[in-house]
Amino acid sequence: MLKPGFEKQINLEECRRAEERESAVHKIRAKIRFDYQGRARPSRFFFGKKSTEEAATELRQQQAALWRNVPVQGILIEDLEMGEIYFVFDDDIGAEVAYAPLELEVWADSLCYLVRFAVREEFRRLKIMEPTQISLSMQDMEQVFFEVHDQAKTQVMLKARKYLD
Repeated sequence: MLKPGFEKQINLEECRRAEERESAVHKIRAKIRFDYQGRARPSRFFFGKKSTEEAATELRQQQAALWRNVPVQGILIEDLEMGEIYFVFDDDIGAEVAYAPLELEVWADSLCYLVRFAVREEFRRLKIMEPTQISLSMQDMEQVFFEVHDQAKTQVMLKARKYLD
C-alpha cells in the first residue's frame, strides 16, 4: 500500500535530467584586459630615474604576480597574457605615457565576481567567452546590482583616502 500522494508514476529519466540541471555549476569564462599606466619617476641624485615604459612594465609585473599568487573569491585565474607596451600622448601632462596591457583568462562562479574587475581604474575590456547566453533570475540581478554598488562605494572611499592623506 502506498502512502497518499505517491500514486503518481515517476519517470526516472526526467528526474535525472532535472537533477543534472540543478547540480550543474554554471561557471562563466571571461577574458579581462587591464592597461597599467607607467608614470615616470624623477631621479634622485644621479640614479633611480625610470622611464614611463619601465614604470609600466614594473607595475604590470607586480600586478601579474598578485593575480597569480593571491586567491580571489569566486574566481579561478586560468591564464595571464602580457601584451606589447604602447604609448599615448597625454594632453594633461604634455608627454607620452606608456601603457602595459595584461589579459586575464578567468572562470567565475557568477557575474557578481566579475564586477570587482570592472570597477578598477586600469580596467579596459571584459569579454565573456562561455556560455554564449546567460539568463539571470531576479535574485542574481539583485546580487549583481548590490555588488556594483558595493564595489563602487569601496573605490570612492579608497580614492578619498588616497587624496586626503
